[in-house]
Amino acid sequence: MIVVNLDVMMAKRKISSGELAAKIGITQANLSILKNQKAKAVRFSTLNDICKALDCQPGDILEFRED
Repeated sequence: MIVVNLDVMMAKRKISSGELAAKIGITQANLSILKNQKAKAVRFSTLNDICKALDCQPGDILEFRED
């Protein structure tokens, strides 16, 4: 199972959902879907923008866990 640790990175960087959504150009609703493990997919361009805004690597955001 792929786990999205976006909330962890946001807390480490002390950035709110609204601020991050504005920086990467998506709605807060779509960011919330991603943060709450409800997303079925994420575009590489969105992941790129998230990593740029949070100064992190994709592996900091996405994690594989065995079921």
